[in-house]
Amino acid sequence: MSTPPLSPFWSKDRHRDRRPFLLARVRIVAALRRWFEAEGFLIVEPAALQVSPGNETHLHAFATEMIGPDGRRATRYLHTSPEFAMKKLLSAGEEKIAAFAPVYRNRERGPLHAPEFTMLEWYRAGARYESVMKDTLALITEAARAAESAALVWRGRKADPFAPAERVTVADAFRRHAGIDLFAAADRDRLAADALRAGVRVAADDTWSDIFSRVLVEKIEPMLGFGRPTLLQEYPVAEAALARGSPRDPRVAERFEVYACGVELANGFAELTDPLEQRRRFGSEMDEKARIHGERYPLDEDFLGALAEMPEASGVALGLDRLVMLLTGAPRIDLVQWTPVDAGEETP
Repeated sequence: MSTPPLSPFWSKDRHRDRRPFLLARVRIVAALRRWFEAEGFLIVEPAALQVSPGNETHLHAFATEMIGPDGRRATRYLHTSPEFAMKKLLSAGEEKIAAFAPVYRNRERGPLHAPEFTMLEWYRAGARYESVMKDTLALITEAARAAESAALVWRGRKADPFAPAERVTVADAFRRHAGIDLFAAADRDRLAADALRAGVRVAADDTWSDIFSRVLVEKIEPMLGFGRPTLLQEYPVAEAALARGSPRDPRVAERFEVYACGVELANGFAELTDPLEQRRRFGSEMDEKARIHGERYPLDEDFLGALAEMPEASGVALGLDRLVMLLTGAPRIDLVQWTPVDAGEETP
């Protein structure tokens, strides 16, 4: 028996039920804006319509057509992240910028996913990535104060937003939660065998990255962020397309993610500024996208040109909707969005 669809978000009864979550969102956004302003950041408004939506294998974009006054047509995309536009501003000379950016991702729908959501993204020029790690944890505590919440909550699990974060490397997490020595499993077949022993399904055409991602999702992520947030750091270089390699260990990149209650909240890194290496990585990602999904997105040549002028910087992308969800106990993302896309078609 199918579940009847929810009433439209504008129905008075449904809006009344959602309104406490939405008012908490207002308080959280206001508090985070104050934090950025106190830190000397400029709040910028990056354009959503871009030449390239982003060049990561498993991100899917919305395409449209731009028609000029002369009738000429050009394909454009709604961005999956404001990253390219914001890095161009860093190249122009801005040093501390943040954006509460609507972003768009196709093929995404679920309790934690929506085709349109708000990405809180910020960059510090000349800063090490440890500094934006601190930013991320500080923003979580500011949001908790604004929401008057003592806990991040998801499906009965809790994390204290005021507690010092657990810090663990990706290699340590794989060893601890999956029994896999990630650096010893540097080739595809070895990682496949280790994943199978850990109870993770492996397909014949899976690449090393496919297997890595499946182990991460099935074995690692569900174990992170209990009791306190977890800061997962030092990703393999192959899993950090836009991040700078670590000067301490060439096998890993200066990338981190923050988790609470098994849910990813933020993704940050020290930014790659080598346009040749960035072009190579984008090409590899798009080759893989073509192999798996039968499509590829163009490269933003203007972005690659700007990258040559960009200073060293670190940045973070934080899912604002998810943060509001966990601080208010909302079980679905549409409950914390003022006008959710196609909300009437979602199931309760």
